[in-house]
Amino acid sequence: MKIALAQMDVFLGNPKKNFEKVQQFVIQAAEKKADLVVFPEMWNTGYALSALTTIADVDGRLTQEKLSKWAKENQISIVAGSVATQTSGKFYNCSYSFDASGNLVSTYNKVHLFGPMNEEKFIQSGTKENVFELNGILSSAVICYDLRFPEWIRTNMAKGPEILYVVAQWPKERIEQWKILLQARAIENQAFVVAVNRVGKDQNNQFDGHSLVVNPLGKIILACGVNEGLQLVDIDPSEVMRVRGQIPVFEDRRVELYH
Repeated sequence: MKIALAQMDVFLGNPKKNFEKVQQFVIQAAEKKADLVVFPEMWNTGYALSALTTIADVDGRLTQEKLSKWAKENQISIVAGSVATQTSGKFYNCSYSFDASGNLVSTYNKVHLFGPMNEEKFIQSGTKENVFELNGILSSAVICYDLRFPEWIRTNMAKGPEILYVVAQWPKERIEQWKILLQARAIENQAFVVAVNRVGKDQNNQFDGHSLVVNPLGKIILACGVNEGLQLVDIDPSEVMRVRGQIPVFEDRRVELYH
């Protein structure tokens, strides 16, 4: 499977410009014959949290409409990073995934909210797992700070996903932790990890990308660097079963002892 990572800058508080940029990345990924394209966290608004009342996507309708249309037109699956949504006066950091026919196959609200960016003061936390099939492969997707909670990732991955997508706005000063955590999640879950981070800056943070793809043994097979752009990688999902067969971590768990 050929995966495109859309490592993009975000126009703070300007969904119109961000949607235009995402559309161009979708078209570009399809032209490069990618099967799937992945976007970063909160790409529609950035962390303009105090303005969510006027700029968050109501019920996610605009995101779903546009991404579904672009997936179908370009015959490409989309892990749509995450966007700011609002439902009944409450706001969410929500991730959607679409198949190449434009069908919505996954909706996930970020479970762990990041205090240093005041996320919990504006956004409601999610409560549901996120396991779905995309391109015939069982997958999971989580959002940024979720990466620091291996127990939550394992809760999802224990259901069998072979690919974990991580979408983020992870700041420059903690980028070494980002790399180590992604490799750890790949090793302990014996799965591919496809992680897309933004670039650029907002009023408080600098983001310098370093989106990664990590194989089930923890080896980095694609590192994107610090610039905005689209990069592609081919993965072989059958590698997951080979690795899991060598060391049967999931079979050897002692869940009765874990609290």
